[in-house]
Amino acid sequence: MAFEEAGFCVVRGPDPIWGGDVRSFHPPAGRFDGVIGGPPCQPFSQLVHMVRANGFEPKHENLIPEFERIVAETACGWFLMEEVRAAPRPVVPGYIVHDQIVNARHVGSTQNRERRISFGTPEGHSLHLQTETFEPMDWDFAVTGDARRRPVAMLAGGKPKGNETGGRTSSLNRGAGVLPFETMCELQGLPRDFLSESPLTVTGKRQAVGNGVPLPMGRAVALAVLKATSRLEAAA
Repeated sequence: MAFEEAGFCVVRGPDPIWGGDVRSFHPPAGRFDGVIGGPPCQPFSQLVHMVRANGFEPKHENLIPEFERIVAETACGWFLMEEVRAAPRPVVPGYIVHDQIVNARHVGSTQNRERRISFGTPEGHSLHLQTETFEPMDWDFAVTGDARRRPVAMLAGGKPKGNETGGRTSSLNRGAGVLPFETMCELQGLPRDFLSESPLTVTGKRQAVGNGVPLPMGRAVALAVLKATSRLEAAA
């Protein structure tokens, strides 16, 4: 959504165009200027220790290698990968990658949600994101795919920041109950009736919205990519 707003023509792999297992997807070479995506990488999630503590293993394997393969097969001019903070930097032969940690609350969102943004080009160009001069006084826990609030900033005593120090907290981040879907949309920067016409189940909608990049962050990244790729075209 954010890249389309910035003027990019986006072809989505998960659409009915493909709809299959990404591991057997082979894109044509020389047809795409860039590749953007956030491949599943549950082994690197902050919540993986909770899954394993309950006797389970992550549902999805690390698919970053598949993202790397697709980038190589497209022979595109640039790529952008969004991941959790602990995820490794993508490695694609012929590309120089620069990455940075971006917090949603620094680019216009109220969520305290960090993401690793990796940008790769053959020339080694980097992204320059425009951040807010002042972050929100009140910020909300990160919205996740299971539709729960997750505290990120912690104090030494193990309590979420703001609870022990007398700092301000939003009315939306008290407790750890399940968020209404409309509130999830609002926190992600989306209309409250987002996906209202979608055939997805309620669980599917929660996963789609909760696992997505907050729209303000997406807009900041898309604008930075637009500027970087414009410089690439000017230098060509």
